[in-house]
Parts: sequence; structure tokens; C-alpha cells
Amino acid sequence: MKKILLLFIFSLPIAAFAQEQSIGLRIGEPISITYKTFLDDKVSFEGMIGRGSANSSAYYRKVFDNNRPSPGAFYLNHSAGGGISLNGRVAYHEDITAEFDITEGTLLAFGGAGLQLRSINVEYAYQQTADVPAVLYESKDNIDFGLEVFGGGEYYFEDQPVSVFAELGLMMEIADRPGHVKLQGGIGARYHF
Repeated sequence: MKKILLLFIFSLPIAAFAQEQSIGLRIGEPISITYKTFLDDKVSFEGMIGRGSANSSAYYRKVFDNNRPSPGAFYLNHSAGGGISLNGRVAYHEDITAEFDITEGTLLAFGGAGLQLRSINVEYAYQQTADVPAVLYESKDNIDFGLEVFGGGEYYFEDQPVSVFAELGLMMEIADRPGHVKLQGGIGARYHF
């Protein structure tokens, strides 16, 4: 309850400047609940909380190799799950309705940048050395923090408080594995109030 109250108090200054607010669901990477508010006619702020998928097997293998539980530890495999993703981002919007000869509703193109924090639990199976058959396990939280750039389009229905969107972007880690880039994208819908 304290976290909800803190989130509400934190969002009050943003809501005070908002012209239009919306809440929706984004399906893709990461799958998220999204809250978006326009700060003026062309600039929006968006917050997302959701579930991010695991990185590639090679990614976690390299994390293990760079941070072994003991000097001679031999990697066997891993499993990853329980991921969470938090995003905060700002976007610039441009009306492109006329360019596509749309007669009903509004189509906005957007592009922006933001920050993303991802956490996922990884359980490693390993042996102390390659010749010792005993399998050991170690669980670690893999936390990634990075910059995100994205672009896409959002269609606003004329007589309904609903919009649909599609976007594509890149997230580059600046903590944990600096320089690692992850392709992300999604589609979704929002209810406007």
C-alpha cells in the first residue's frame, strides 16, 4: 500500500501538466501495462511496468564465465524466469494523418528515448571442475539498466476513447554489460481519459 501511495504522490506533478492521459496494454518485449500522458501537444511521458523475457543463452553463459562461483567452476546450463521490467520514457509526436489520406481518426508518428531497468532470476547448474560429477546450483538476480530509443505509430479512433499502436526500438545496457544491445518492440491498445 505504501508503494502505491508513493507512486500516486510521485505522479501528481506529471498529471497536473497533462492534457490527455491513457492506460493500456503493450504486448511484445517487454509485455507491459502502460500509462501515457501528454505534457503538451507533441511531447508525452510514458511509464511502463511489465515482464521482460530472458536474454540469449550465450548472454547468461558469458555472465557465468565472467563471475564464476569458484575459480574452476564448469558451466553446465541455466534457467531464467521471473523477470520484471520498468520503463520511463519521453516521446515526440507528429500528426501524419494527411500523408496517408486517412479520413477518420488520427495517426501520429512518434520517436523518443528513455531508461529501462530489467531484473530476471537466473539459476545456474555447474560443477566445481569438469572431472567432478556433483552438480551444484547457484541462483542470481541479473539486473540490467540501460538507455532505450524507439519509434512507431499510434492510431486514435475518432469517436472512441481508444488508440492502437505499434513500435520498435533498441535498449543498450549501460550497467551490468555496457554496450549490449537488445531489439525490442510491441503492439498494444490504450484507453484515454
